[in-house]
This record gives sequence, structure tokens and C-alpha cells, in this order.
Amino acid sequence: MNGPATLTLTRPDDWHLHLRDGAAMAAVAPHTAAQFGRAIVMPNLKLPVATTAQALSYKERIIKAVPAGMDFDPLMTLYLTDNTPPEEIARARDADIVALKLYPAGATTNSDAGVTDIRKTYRTLEAMQRAGLKLLVHGEVTDPAIDLFDREAVFIDRVMIPLRRDFPALKIVFEHITTQEAAQYVAEAGEHTAATITAHHLLYNRNAIFLGGIRPHYYCLPVLKRELHRQALVRAATSGGARFFLGTDSAPHPAHLKEHASGCAGCYTAHAALELYAVAFEAAGALDKLEGFASFHGPDFYGLPRNTGQVTLAREPWTPPESYPFGDGQLKPLAGGEPLAWRLRV
Repeated sequence: MNGPATLTLTRPDDWHLHLRDGAAMAAVAPHTAAQFGRAIVMPNLKLPVATTAQALSYKERIIKAVPAGMDFDPLMTLYLTDNTPPEEIARARDADIVALKLYPAGATTNSDAGVTDIRKTYRTLEAMQRAGLKLLVHGEVTDPAIDLFDREAVFIDRVMIPLRRDFPALKIVFEHITTQEAAQYVAEAGEHTAATITAHHLLYNRNAIFLGGIRPHYYCLPVLKRELHRQALVRAATSGGARFFLGTDSAPHPAHLKEHASGCAGCYTAHAALELYAVAFEAAGALDKLEGFASFHGPDFYGLPRNTGQVTLAREPWTPPESYPFGDGQLKPLAGGEPLAWRLRV
């Protein structure tokens, strides 16, 4: 494909990231820090990061895991539960915690402590609205009567629309959207609603999970959807719309747990995040829109300054490794062993 030999962007941020902890975090944090100035760090550790004190301790561990000389700022979140006290919100605000994360109980990895009924959190959401903290939403219902592929669309009707009605000034990020319905909802929802979009949902539809057999490293939640939904996400991401921005949802798991009889949900993309987004935007003829999506829209929505540094992608074919060391195991990245057309210059 003809196009520029290099692409220089204002240093981007990742507005949805899983870093895990301990040796696993030490293995993956350098990949993110090499590309992004900041990242919103998800709180769904095995012991949820539910208090300000836990978040500050986790932040210290993240900073220690970033190699010396890398300029990277983890932005911390709290895990919203049915019992999160409103009084915690003032402590979180004073500690520069930026958001709370809503996981419907049982929706995804380490979400068992999540919210069972959104109405149980209303006093805390009122405190968040007053304090200016954001609500980050995993947008799927967990009703077993709802088809897996319809859970996001049903969530809009059952949860998002009532939330927007009851908390009109609360800033909400509908994370890792996967459907045409979600893209349309966010586009029409007003200035206090935004969405993150992953590289894998821009690049792949649900066929990718089944090509040549079950491919567990393409299994994530929310799951990849039909081609019409992928196309709708591409249109949203490349539209220039200020309320759509980059969030990788990069989610590392040991390969043996991904390839298990009940494999973990999550795609690891931090090793080549910007390269994967560049592939998606170039395929849509929209490389000129990548900087806004990756570098400007997120900080603008969060009320944070844009980064001042730059990163450069080169049109330089390379093949990511098929695996990386990951604590005591191996981590298999998305597109590992497959050629990519763009490469980050470091």
C-alpha cells in the first residue's frame, strides 16, 4: 500500500490497560512504557484494587516495574463494588485517582466482586459526579438468557440509558466497544459519554477465532463480533470524533491458561499496539486521523494536558515474536509470528 515512509505522532496514551502484578507485570510494563506516556490501569487484580490505599500501593509497584529512563505515568482506578463507600471518593480524588471501574459481576476476568445491581452504587456515583471522577464501564449484561453476542447492545438499554438519565454530569467511558449499536449510541449520547476502541476489534471479526480450528488467543471479552460491527467501529475510530479514543484492553495471560479447556478471555497487544492501530487506520485510508484518536481525544475528555513528546512509526516490515517470557510461563501476543507493515522506532 502506498503511503508515507514514516508517521510521527504526539506521544499517545492508552486509556484501557491490564498490567497484572508481580513478575507478570514486570514482563509486560516495558512494552507499554515504550510507546505511551500514560495509561489507565485496570483494577481487576485477583485481589481487587478497591481502595485509595491499595491503588497507591499498586502504582508504586508499577513505577518500579518500568525500566529506568522511560517516562511513563500510570493513571490509577478503583474497582467499583456494591459496597464502595461514597466517602472513598474524596480520598480517591485527593490522591489523583481518575476513575472507578464498573464490572458487572461475572462479566470478565476477575470480575466476581463486581456490581450485582447498578442501583446499589448510586450514592457512590453521586459522589463521583460531584468530585469529577469518571466512570469506566465494561458494557455487557450477564443475564444468562441473553446471547453472548447481544450482551453489549442489551447493556445500552438496561444500564447506559438509565445511567445517563440519572447522572447527566457524570463522565462515562464505554470501554472497548464492539458493536454498531454502541458506536451509534456514543456518537449520539452527548459530551459526557466517550468510548475506547481496541486494535483487535478494529482488525478482526469473530471469524478470526475459528480459522483453522479454535484460536484461543483471539478470544476476548467482549468477544469479537460480526463484520458489520467491525466496520462500524472502524468508521467511528477514523471519523475524527473527539469522543472515540485509543484503549488497547491489552490483557496478558499465560499461554497455558489461554489454551486451557476453559481458556481465559483477553488479547495481548501491548507489544505492538501502535503498529496494529496503524495497520487498521491505513487499511481505512485514514492515517491522518490516527494522531487525534491516539494522542488528543483521550486527554481532552479526561481534562488532562496532551503529551508534549513524540513517537515515530516507520514503514518497516517486521515479525513480532511468537511468545514472550511471562513470569514462570510464556505469553503469546496477538499477531505473534505474523508480519506487520509498521514498526515503532525506539
